[in-house]
Formats: sequence, C-alpha cells, structure tokens
Amino acid sequence: MKIKKVEFIKSAVKPEDYPPPDKPEVAIVGRSNVGKSSLINSLLNKKIAKVSATPGKTRLINFFKINDNFYFVDLPGYGYASVSKAERKKWQKMMDLYFQTRENLKLVILLVDSRHKPTNLDFIMKEYLEALEIPYIVVGTKLDKLNQSEKAKAKKIIKEVLELDDTIPVILTSAKEKINLDQVLFYVNQAISN
Repeated sequence: MKIKKVEFIKSAVKPEDYPPPDKPEVAIVGRSNVGKSSLINSLLNKKIAKVSATPGKTRLINFFKINDNFYFVDLPGYGYASVSKAERKKWQKMMDLYFQTRENLKLVILLVDSRHKPTNLDFIMKEYLEALEIPYIVVGTKLDKLNQSEKAKAKKIIKEVLELDDTIPVILTSAKEKINLDQVLFYVNQAISN
C-alpha cells in the first residue's frame, strides 16, 4: 500500500463530532510515551501527528483521511501518571464511546514498547478489544533501541505477557529507521479491503 494523500480531517470527543462512518477506519492506540506520534508520522510519511517530549499530549480523537479511501484514527494514549483521576475518567469515557459506536472500525493497531514487557494496561486494552470483537494487531515500537539478543526475545515476551495466540500478528518496528512499516501497512490494507 502506498500512502499518497494524507489529510487531517478533525479532532473530536463525542460521536456526534466524528466524521460520517462512510469509510473504513483503522485506529491506533497505546500507552502514553510508546512512540505513537512518531510511528504515525513514519507510516503516513508526513509530520502530521504532534511529537512531544511530554507524554499524554493527544487528548482528543484525531481523524486523518488517507488516499481518500479510509480514516486513520489517533486515539489518546492511556496510563499517563500525571493526569488527574477526573481527566482519566473523561478519557476512558471518550475511548469507550469511540470503540462501541464505530461500526466502520476495521482494525486497531495496539502499540507496545518493545524495550519493556507490556504493562497491565496493555493487557487490559487487549482484553477489551477481544471482548468487543474488534480485530487488532500488536506493534512493538522503538526496535532500533534494542540489541540483537533483545530483538530476538522481544516478540516472544510480548506474545507471552499479552497471552496472544498465533492468529494475532506481532510486528516489531522502528519509526526512526522505518523498519517493518510495510508489514503494518500490509495488515491495514487487508483490513480495509475486507
């Protein structure tokens, strides 16, 4: 899949503010500081998501139209410690509404940091997607920061900690060095074509 055209459509909080569900949608979700914005920019070949040294910058649901034929949706990062309880509750509600109302959602890209074991929150997100029967793939970020032996173990650790069966793809990537982004786009293309 070649990304030829990327257009920021809007930021939204409530379902009534989302774009009409007239195109397939692929959402990307992960912990704050997992490298979500960097990965989005690398995948889309455009500096469109704001990369910040401060985690927890994405507080809205951002919709991007790709090649005029599907939406790429950037969801707020979860688990950022310095966010108040009330703010976290607000995020939770916003995410729930999104996941439960988007009938055109074809795939979720669940990001985990390949340098560390997936967290309990990553596991909860995986369980949540499975409970809602939303198809997902797991993408490990920051592969360039691992040495050879760590690279060999990273995928195994992710699969074990998240209790993934062999039907769930796990792809280790580097936004910086553009490693394995084509594999991620392969699954995106497959999801929006079905």
